[in-house]
Amino acid sequence: MENLVTDLNILDQNTTEACETVKTTTDQHTGKGRKLYIESYGCQMNYSDSEIVASILNKEGFDTTSDIEKADVVFLNTCSIREKAEQTVRHRLMHINGLKKHRPELLVGVLGCMAERLKTKLLEEEKLVDLVAGPDAYRDLPKLISQVDEGDRAINTFLSRDETYADITPVRLNSNGVTAFISIMRGCDNMCTFCVVPFTRGRERSRDPESIIAEAQNLFDRGFREVTLLGQNVDSYKWSPEENNKAWLEKKGITNTVTFANLLEMVAQVSPKLRIRFSTSHPKDITDEVLHTMASYENICKNIHLPVQSGSSRILEMMNRGYTREWYLGRVGRIKEILGNECGITSDMIAGFCSETEEDHQETLSLMDTVQYDFSYMFYYSERPGTLAEKKFKDDIDLSIKTRRLDEIIKKQREHSLQSNLRDVGKVHTVLIEGFSKKSVNDLQGRNTTNKVIVFPKGNHKKGDYVQVLVTECTGGTLIGKVVSPEA
Repeated sequence: MENLVTDLNILDQNTTEACETVKTTTDQHTGKGRKLYIESYGCQMNYSDSEIVASILNKEGFDTTSDIEKADVVFLNTCSIREKAEQTVRHRLMHINGLKKHRPELLVGVLGCMAERLKTKLLEEEKLVDLVAGPDAYRDLPKLISQVDEGDRAINTFLSRDETYADITPVRLNSNGVTAFISIMRGCDNMCTFCVVPFTRGRERSRDPESIIAEAQNLFDRGFREVTLLGQNVDSYKWSPEENNKAWLEKKGITNTVTFANLLEMVAQVSPKLRIRFSTSHPKDITDEVLHTMASYENICKNIHLPVQSGSSRILEMMNRGYTREWYLGRVGRIKEILGNECGITSDMIAGFCSETEEDHQETLSLMDTVQYDFSYMFYYSERPGTLAEKKFKDDIDLSIKTRRLDEIIKKQREHSLQSNLRDVGKVHTVLIEGFSKKSVNDLQGRNTTNKVIVFPKGNHKKGDYVQVLVTECTGGTLIGKVVSPEA
């Protein structure tokens, strides 16, 4: 996405609204006949979906490869949230088609939101790919690949009302062996006017809680020590018991609908050594029950991604966000009241939405001063075809004004991020080690409960350990410290 700020450590792996490119780095060598290479663009839901795709095709005779030159099938799992994201995919497809001139047997496909939005255009008009599959069509991939093998182009962009892939165990791509994602629901019902997700991922449907707990238990048994529960709006998770799992739920004291707070508690009870994160929360839906559940379990991380988008109630109404500035600040107040000031709060903000005035912009800046976010994802407004905003409003803010306002938001967030990190200097934090620092193999890194990255000398510690780290200094994006004692 354009203007994504990366020097504030905000390209956070647990947020469903961030945009990045992740290439397959898991090489399987089982001797199977064909090799699959996947690149994932956009949110972590896409990354999670790529793991589902790898699992489906693994059963059909595919290994995964990190080398595109060795691949028989190349899939790009795409994002449509910004125009820049789609441009990036198109440029990548042109490059891959250059490879295909020398290897005409190479099968190229587009998956995900861009596939769902553009459908046959990628096949028929642009002729960039052989296969197109939307987010709910991944079970059909073996048949689609067979169609291409037989000389046809293939497409399935059917949106389902019940597909959750609950029975599929994901192949953990790019895994550090410590952290993993668990998709708990799919789709979105919110219809924010700027957002294309309801049109590319369909209606909300929640996954069977029993399968979620089983996946969390399996990950813990395999050595993973942190899971992130993923959904476009996790707070709207809702599951009504069916005959085949009523007894299971009754054992857990639940006889009615399973809420997100119920699910969060059940995952936390898998083991006190399994950290739980979740993303993304919606300000209009996050409940006190969720906050009290977080407070009751030490292994539920004290960090909430609570996208505000704008500090102006007028703009929020145009965005169809379902809350006012006052409501949002009220939710922030309850977070701090129930979880304390130590709970990390992060956000998303859009500069220059349709008709935004200077006064609206100043309200966003003043809200930032009030909340003091640890970090944020910040963009200027990019009109997306097919959204309600495109149909109802004029994109009437000049690019130079959007850019200037975004720069002011970024500058303020830089100040707040640094201030937040400075408050952590001199404190001891429990850190789950995720691997080596990006800058040196002599240092390790992990995150504390509020999702801040902490770097420290490796000593005799290893990935997957919990350690106590004293923070001695910081930058605007990273905490730096030393281990004072390991944790049992």
